[in-house]
Amino acid sequence: MYYATLEGLRRFKIPHKFRFVSIITLYAQWIREGRLKVDPSWNKEGLRFTVQDPCKLVRQGIGDEVAEDLRFVIKAVAGEENFVDVWPNRSNNYCCGGGGGALQSGFVDNRRKYGELKFKQLMAVEPDVVITPCHNCHTQIKDLCDHYGGRWQTTHLWNWIVKALVNS
Repeated sequence: MYYATLEGLRRFKIPHKFRFVSIITLYAQWIREGRLKVDPSWNKEGLRFTVQDPCKLVRQGIGDEVAEDLRFVIKAVAGEENFVDVWPNRSNNYCCGGGGGALQSGFVDNRRKYGELKFKQLMAVEPDVVITPCHNCHTQIKDLCDHYGGRWQTTHLWNWIVKALVNS
C-alpha cells in the first residue's frame, strides 16, 4: 500500500503538500527525539533479531534510508548486541518471494521454491525473531519458516516497540 501510493504520486506527478514517510521513519524520529521512550532491557534472554527489508519499501520505494531507520528502531527496542544482519541486506537484500501477488496466486510450491534462498539466508544468522514490516513479507517469511523447518518467530516491528515501551 505504501509503495502503490508513493508510485502513484511519482508516476502521475500528483501535486501534494504533505511529506510522505513510512511509519518506520516516524518510529525512528520519535525514538531519537525522546517522544517514544523504549528500553531494550526487557530482552534478558538475549533474543537474536534480524529483519527482512521489504522490496517495495526499501529497494523500489524510499531506499537504504528507511532500512537504516528500521535497524535503528530494532536495536533500540531489542538491544544493539541482539541484532544480527543478513547478507546481502538493505537495497541488495534477497526478495522473500511473497510480493507482487505471489501470496494470492495459488502457486504455493513456486512461491516456496523461490523463497528458499531467503530461508537459507535467514537460517545462516540463526535468528530467534525476524522482523517483517510488510504484510506480504510477514506471511511469506512465516510460511517459509514453517515449511522448511525454521526456528524463528515472524513478527511486525510494533510488537517489539510495545514490549520495550517505558513510562516517562
